[in-house]
Amino acid sequence: MQVQELHDFIVDKIDDIKAQDIVTIDVRGKSSITDFMVICTGTSNRHVVSVADHVNKESKLIDFPPFGISGEKEGQWVIVDMGNVMLHIMQEDARELYQLEKLWS
Repeated sequence: MQVQELHDFIVDKIDDIKAQDIVTIDVRGKSSITDFMVICTGTSNRHVVSVADHVNKESKLIDFPPFGISGEKEGQWVIVDMGNVMLHIMQEDARELYQLEKLWS
């Protein structure tokens, strides 16, 4: 799957489950880990985990499962590693605290 296709797939799936404030940051040249970071907000611990779970299930259906998922126990900030695209699903408080958009922009 091409990077742009993967990005569009992830954004579509998180939009399906009502993630809020979706932002994409191009980190090519700034990070060797990934090309894009997609950041979104979940309204509760359960919502954050549900968004990650939805992306996990949908990506497995197209034979492109995540390399890893972390933070599901707490539900404050869940990271879904899709390789060229890293998905950060955060509750509003965590997103304001860490300000990834400012850090990587």
